[in-house]
Amino acid sequence: MKEIVVVVGAGFIGQAIARRIGAGKHLVIANLTQENSQQAADALANAGFDVSAHAVDIASRESVQSLVNHVTQLGRITGLVHAAGVSPSQAPIERILHVDLYGTALLLECFGEVIAEGGAGVVISSQSGHRLPALTPEQDKALAMTPTEQLLQLDMLQPGQVKDTLHAYQLSKRGNALRVMAEAVRWGQRGARINTISPGIIITPLARDELNGPRGAGYRHMIEACAVGRAGTPDEVANVAALLMGPDGAFITGSDFLMDGGVTAAYRFGALAPN
Repeated sequence: MKEIVVVVGAGFIGQAIARRIGAGKHLVIANLTQENSQQAADALANAGFDVSAHAVDIASRESVQSLVNHVTQLGRITGLVHAAGVSPSQAPIERILHVDLYGTALLLECFGEVIAEGGAGVVISSQSGHRLPALTPEQDKALAMTPTEQLLQLDMLQPGQVKDTLHAYQLSKRGNALRVMAEAVRWGQRGARINTISPGIIITPLARDELNGPRGAGYRHMIEACAVGRAGTPDEVANVAALLMGPDGAFITGSDFLMDGGVTAAYRFGALAPN
C-alpha cells in the first residue's frame, strides 16, 4: 500500500518540505483552489515526484473531511505538512482566526483520526506566537483543548478582545503550538508524532507582502537587528521539518521549534527589546 504525505498549503515552504521528504511516496498537494493545487503539483511532478492535487478550504469542516476521505482511499497516510495560512496584512481579524487558528485545529483533529502508525506531522506556525505576552494557564488550556467547533467561541477571541490583525495572528500562532502539544497526546495513541515549527521571516510571496506592507519597516528592522542579520529560506525550514518527520526525530513530539535567526532573542534581550 502506498505511503501518502499530505501537504496542505503547498507554497514555497510546503513545496520545499515536500521535496525533502516526498521521494518514494505519493504526495497529495492541497491548496485553497484546484488551480493552485495543480500548479504546485505540476512543479513537483516535473521534478520527478509522484503527486496529485486536491483543493481544500481548511476553514471548512466539510472541505477538510472531503480531503481526508479522498486521501484515505489512496493509501496509508504517513505524513501531514500543514503550511497554509493568512498573514496580518492579508486578511481581517475574523478570517485570520478562522483559517490560522480554527483551520489548524480542524486539520489536526481530522488527520489525527487517520494518521498511520509511525506517521508524523509538522505544522508551520510563526515566531509571532512567541512574542505574544504570556496568557493565563486557563487561556493556554482553552486554546489547546477546547473542542474544535467551540474554539472560536472563546471569550478571549470575541470582538473587542482581539485588538487588531497582528494580535489575531499572534493568538492563532500561540494557539497552534499549544494545540499541537495537546494533539501529540492523541496522535501518540496511534503511534504517530506531531510538532510545530515557528519560523521567523522566510522569503516567500507572503513575506514579501509583509515587507512591502504597512509593517514593512518594522520587519526590515527585525532582520537588521537579529543575530543572523538576514531572512531565512524555505529550504532551511524544510531541513528542520525533515528532521522532525524522519527517523532522526523519532523522540520528538508535541514540541515547537523556534527558528527566527535570533529575532525573538533580540526582542527579549537585545536591540529590539522595548525601552
